[in-house]
Amino acid sequence: MEKKHIDDIIKKYGNLLYRAVYVQVGNRHDTQDILQEAFIRYLEKAPVFADEEHEKAWLLQVTHHLCLDFFRFRKRHSYLELGEIEELIAGPEDENILRELFALPAQQKSILVLYYLEGYRIKEISGITGLSKNAVKKRLQRGREALRAKLTE
Repeated sequence: MEKKHIDDIIKKYGNLLYRAVYVQVGNRHDTQDILQEAFIRYLEKAPVFADEEHEKAWLLQVTHHLCLDFFRFRKRHSYLELGEIEELIAGPEDENILRELFALPAQQKSILVLYYLEGYRIKEISGITGLSKNAVKKRLQRGREALRAKLTE
């Protein structure tokens, strides 16, 4: 596919797709990532369209599915904005705690982040992660112990 052709496609549908994705995800960086992936798929698949409406519909459908994938990913993975983390840091000792927290294994880290940083209760974490309440309590306990051990070193 020619570079000129993809440039034309981006100019023709870029604003429409940007608005459609931004309304769904509400973040310009995530929107740009999704659009980039949509245009990569356009290049990889090199679909043949009956007309411009078919092409537009295909791009809208691809971006919609990428948005759904984005939300599925966010639902399965703990997510905290970097700016929000920086707001939580009051001083150098907090920075050290957060550094050690993020160095923990993913299972412990996600539970600790949900409990302490996001403010969820054990029952809610159980619902989010699909773990039993006892499993959440155990991971919370192990995470605290691991964090305490790292901080006392």
